[in-house]
Amino acid sequence: MKHIVPLLLLAAAGSASAAPGGKIDSLMPGDYVCELPGDASGPAGYPQADEGFSIVNGSIYRSAEGRGTYLLTGDVLVMTAGPKRGQSFHRISDNFLRKRDAAGADTALRCVRKRSSSEG
Repeated sequence: MKHIVPLLLLAAAGSASAAPGGKIDSLMPGDYVCELPGDASGPAGYPQADEGFSIVNGSIYRSAEGRGTYLLTGDVLVMTAGPKRGQSFHRISDNFLRKRDAAGADTALRCVRKRSSSEG
């Protein structure tokens, strides 16, 4: 029994570092501006101000309606609390997200992180 407990603790620690869906991560702080795509005959995009949000730090976001938390595993971002609770996004790159529908498919809505002047 004395040798089993350390093995169980080691096994539990190994399984905690991996999460279903991928590695747990966080987004860079900044404002995510969301829009629907335009076309060649008009604007490149149609802003959707009510969809935008800001990453404050760690796993906290802020929108016009209030603050909440999110979980990023692999390339899937899920708003876990707050006004956007239940919304899901596909991380295309560090600065580009695509909103997902209830079935998990990408929608046309895209959200891009505005870079600050200090980022170059």
